[in-house]
Amino acid sequence: MYITRASVKPPLSKYAAINASKAITCLVQTYTPSTAGLSLNLARVECRDPFSRRQFSSTSKAQLREYFPKPEGDKQIFKTDPAWPHPLVKHEHLTKNIYFAHRRPRDFSDRVALFMVRMLRLVTDIATGYRHDVDGPEVTDRTGKTTKPYAMSERKWLIRFVFLESVAGVPGMVAGMLRHLHSLRRMKRDNGWIETLLEEAYNERMHLLTFLKMAEPGWFMKLMILGAQGVFFNSMFLSYLISPRTCHRFVGYLEEEAVLTYTLAIQDIDAGKLPQWTDPKFVIPDLAVNYWRIPEGQRTMKNLLLYIRADEAKHREVNHTLGNLNQNKDPNPFVSSYKDPSVPHPGKGIEHIKPQGWERDEVI
Repeated sequence: MYITRASVKPPLSKYAAINASKAITCLVQTYTPSTAGLSLNLARVECRDPFSRRQFSSTSKAQLREYFPKPEGDKQIFKTDPAWPHPLVKHEHLTKNIYFAHRRPRDFSDRVALFMVRMLRLVTDIATGYRHDVDGPEVTDRTGKTTKPYAMSERKWLIRFVFLESVAGVPGMVAGMLRHLHSLRRMKRDNGWIETLLEEAYNERMHLLTFLKMAEPGWFMKLMILGAQGVFFNSMFLSYLISPRTCHRFVGYLEEEAVLTYTLAIQDIDAGKLPQWTDPKFVIPDLAVNYWRIPEGQRTMKNLLLYIRADEAKHREVNHTLGNLNQNKDPNPFVSSYKDPSVPHPGKGIEHIKPQGWERDEVI
């Protein structure tokens, strides 16, 4: 004789039943015995709303929090403005004046700087999963130099952006700090270098904060960033004490790679390879809108990357120029006033930007 036991569990709600049905259907469609691990992973990634959570996060959706929670006890403060407001930029300058360019090394110091950047690029590519695509090469600068695009998704691009920007803010802070201490120790002026270097570090940090608004790194990425920052900071500290000129050339070459990275990401958006970033529902962070003062109607991911690429191009120009100067005597040409204002000179904007930097006889 069989005895039937009545279930005392409450029935599933309609919403829970629908979600369970979708999850089972998604799992059945993607799971195969030969590629179990890969298919399960794809099911977890592809069968969710792409805008429902941040990418490459090890935190579950239920535990996901606002990455920058609102401070408590600020009843009297409405808004905190940036210490270094970003200069206004015309959209036409973002597309016409900014492009990939390379400064050829001219002496042993330049060759050392370029070699170190290439080694750093190799390590970073491995750490962030940067891979070449199989498509044909695309032109990225006015000289006709070609490079292959990369088979990257939105998630992979954000991984690379976060990793690069977490390291990119180090050189300006190290150089500014050492020049500040040098000025105090020798009781002499620094001729305007410190402010520009610290502003560069601040700008790179704003890039990082912007991307963190779109993606929360997991514990492994945080561990990599911690290790990379520790090694990079101490290396820059010792190197700048030995040869500031080589360090500025190193940063100039590093920013060339940054311009190339963002150029390829923009090309991927134009080619339709990143559909999440072209979706009308995708909204860039308010932090970015306020910092770059992006006009209404232009607040897209592509335009955001255009602004960030322009910043990297400016850092490229600044460091290549500083690498051409006398490190102890020459004033900073980017904050100086010139006798003949009708002739183009270095400045904070990108109207007269020079990708390979200004030579010393042009500005001093």
